[in-house]
Amino acid sequence: MRRFRAIAAGLCSVALLVSACGGGAGANDPKGPLKIGVLTSLSGSSVAHWAQTESGVKARFAAYKAAGGKCATRQFDVVMGDDQSTPQGALTATQRLVQQEKVFAVLPASTYFFGAGQYAGTQARTTPFLGGAFDGGSQWANPKFENLFPAMSNDDWDGAATTLGDYWKKLGGTKVAVVGYNVPSASKAAEGAAVSAEHAGLARGYVNERLQPGTTDVGATVLGIKDSGADVLYAPINPDTAFALVTGLRQAGVQLESILLATGYGSELLDSPPSIGPAQGVGFMTSYAPVELGTDATKAWSAALQKYAGAPNGIPSFSQAVGWLSADLLLHGLEKAGCTATQQQFISALRPDKTWTAGGLFTQPTDFEHPNAYSVGGPGDCTYITILRGTTFVPDPNASPACGTQIPGVKITAK
Repeated sequence: MRRFRAIAAGLCSVALLVSACGGGAGANDPKGPLKIGVLTSLSGSSVAHWAQTESGVKARFAAYKAAGGKCATRQFDVVMGDDQSTPQGALTATQRLVQQEKVFAVLPASTYFFGAGQYAGTQARTTPFLGGAFDGGSQWANPKFENLFPAMSNDDWDGAATTLGDYWKKLGGTKVAVVGYNVPSASKAAEGAAVSAEHAGLARGYVNERLQPGTTDVGATVLGIKDSGADVLYAPINPDTAFALVTGLRQAGVQLESILLATGYGSELLDSPPSIGPAQGVGFMTSYAPVELGTDATKAWSAALQKYAGAPNGIPSFSQAVGWLSADLLLHGLEKAGCTATQQQFISALRPDKTWTAGGLFTQPTDFEHPNAYSVGGPGDCTYITILRGTTFVPDPNASPACGTQIPGVKITAK
């Protein structure tokens, strides 16, 4: 979800709000453009998954200016940082954004941000970090790291909630299979789902939390799920691996009550004809309301994506959604702190805030004073689930949204 850099250089001369041309003012110049760093995968194994992050960030800034927001007179220079699809790459890119580019804030849209988590909360503690807290790093829940703000997703990777187990129980599920990559976010999410299923009375079936990111060699996994007798599946893995797995299960004659993926909802799937077949009947989770719900908030979001991000159907890709929500939280923080606030004023104003709902895309506000309050989906341990039917994402009435509560006494460790 990424890299829309093919913008003509001539655009820079008209001082667009979302210019990526660089040369912006430093982090504390109240009169110059506000330099905003975006950390994501511009190269490496995860690049395809993050191809539209930049367009999501810029679309939010453009929509904000067009709507005449409180701080709309400020300009925003977007500076991209490449995590190279590795934890070390995330650290190197974050250091460059903070130390060399001197950005006002960093928006991490990265599966590998945990590689920079310690640096962000210590040496870079005066810089706000606002982004998707789905990398599995402990930095998001560290009470000493007051400059880190989760813009979406769960951030208590050591806990588990009742949400998914209760959902599967409604569907008649009896035994769960979980499959995840061998990175903290995926492996702990998978294990948390297994714990949730057991709490709801389902049996634990096949568990594999050590797949290599991006792999499509899933033959052994298919056999393991089949032999386990599982009737529901949760897979916090990228679509390439997921659809190879789904195809293999169907070829093996495995019928499941529910196949649930942590990512995949969005325009990218619909733009990929080879993926539409395997995705039929598959459920896709989002922490934010899908545009198909047709609420005032989702209608406005969809229209803005069409106008400012070039999304023909107004459906966000995952990376666009992360970029948009991260930028939205930045704007919310600026309005709270003041449009010319310093970094410290921004952090101090946003930390106690309990009013941000991403413009109504979340079911309830995020509590930034207790950042480890949920472990599934978004605030309130809530997740939306849409199921692909033909070429349409259909909101599941059992999960529009599905919410839960934290399971006491749980300490998640990947298997």
